[in-house]
Amino acid sequence: MTAHRRSALREFLTSEAGGGIVLMAAALAALVAANSPAAPAYFGALEAKLAGLSVLHWINDALMAIFFLLVGLEIKRELATGELSTWPRRLLPGLAAVGGMIVPAAVFIAVNLRHPANLAGWAIPTATDIAFALGVLALLGSRVPVSLKIFLTALAILDDLGAVTIIAAFYTAELSVLWLGLAAAAVALLVLCNRSGVTSPIVYAGIGAVLWFFVLRSGVHATLAGVALAFTVPLGSGKSQSDRRDSPLIRLEHALQPWVGYLIVPLFGLANAGVSLDQASLATVLAPLPLGVALGLFVGKQIGVFAAVAIAVKLRWADRPEGATLAQIYGVALICGIGFTMSLFIGLLAFPGAAAMQDAVKIGVLAGSILSALAGAAVLMAASRRRPVRRPARS
Repeated sequence: MTAHRRSALREFLTSEAGGGIVLMAAALAALVAANSPAAPAYFGALEAKLAGLSVLHWINDALMAIFFLLVGLEIKRELATGELSTWPRRLLPGLAAVGGMIVPAAVFIAVNLRHPANLAGWAIPTATDIAFALGVLALLGSRVPVSLKIFLTALAILDDLGAVTIIAAFYTAELSVLWLGLAAAAVALLVLCNRSGVTSPIVYAGIGAVLWFFVLRSGVHATLAGVALAFTVPLGSGKSQSDRRDSPLIRLEHALQPWVGYLIVPLFGLANAGVSLDQASLATVLAPLPLGVALGLFVGKQIGVFAAVAIAVKLRWADRPEGATLAQIYGVALICGIGFTMSLFIGLLAFPGAAAMQDAVKIGVLAGSILSALAGAAVLMAASRRRPVRRPARS
C-alpha cells in the first residue's frame, strides 16, 4: 500500500471507471427522452434561460470549463511526475495519439471532400473519450492487462492535449483584442501567484472565474480558460509524488474528479446526446457528414492507433505494453474510436447554430462510438482466451 495519494485517473481505474458507466447511462437517457413523449419537455428545459443564457449554454460553456480544468490538471501532473514524465514513456502513447488523430481526420475529409460545408467538422473524429473508453475496459475487468489500461490513459491524455490545441487553433471565433488582452493579464497574474508561492485554492479559483469571463468575451472558446488555469496551479517542489501529495494541484484534482466524472460529464452527455430519430433512415446515417464522423472514429482510429504502435514496436522505438498481445492492442485501438464527449463538443464548435448539422454529427458520433465499443470489447474478450506472449527483455 503506497503512502502517496494516487492521481485521479488511477483512482478512476481502481473504481472500475464508474464515471464512464454513468456517462453511458446519461447518453441512453438523452436518446430515450428525445424520442419519447417527453421530448418537448427535454428540449424545452435545455433552451430555458438562466441569467441571460440557456441551460445548454451554461452546461457547454461554464460546466465544461471545469471539465477542461480537470483535463489540464491531469495533463500537467502526468507530464511532470506520472506516466508521461519522460520521453521514453511519452513515445509510444504519443505516436499512437498522433496516428489516432491524423488518420480519422483524413478519413473524414475523404468522405466529405465534395461537400465543402461539412469540412469544418474534420476534427470531430480525432478525439477519444477517456471516461467512456475506460468504462468499457472496466466492464471487461481482468481480461485487459493493467499495462494496456495505463497505455490507454496516457494516449487519451495526449489526445486531449491535441484536442485542446485544435480547439484553440481552428475553432476560435472573431477575436476581441481588448478582452484577449484582459485574459492574458489574468493568466499573467495567475503565473505571478504561482511564482510567488501562493497556494490558496480560493485565490486561483477567484482569478480563474474572472479569466473565464474574459475568455468568454474574447472570441476564444470559454472552456480553454480551464486549461490555462490548470497550468498555473502549483504542483509543488518536492521531487517525489509523496512530497507533492498535499500540493494545490493534487488537492484540486481530487476534489474535482467526482464532480466532473459523476455530474458534469454525464450532464453534458444528457444535454447533447439527445437527437430525434423520427426521420432517421439508412440514407440519413449514410449521408457524408455522419458517415465521415462514424468512419473516422471506427475505421480511422483503429488504423491510426494500431499502425503507429505496430511500426514503433517493429522499429524498436518503443516496447509493447507489458503482457499485452497484438490482438489486445488492436482491441484497445478499436476502443479509442469511442469519441463521445470531446467529439460532440467539437461538433458544436464546428457547426454553431446549425441544428440539422449538429444532429447529423450526433448520429455519426453515436454510431462510430457504439461500433468501436462493441468491436473493441469483442476483440478483447476473444484475445483474453489466449495466453499473452511475453517478449524477451531487451539486452
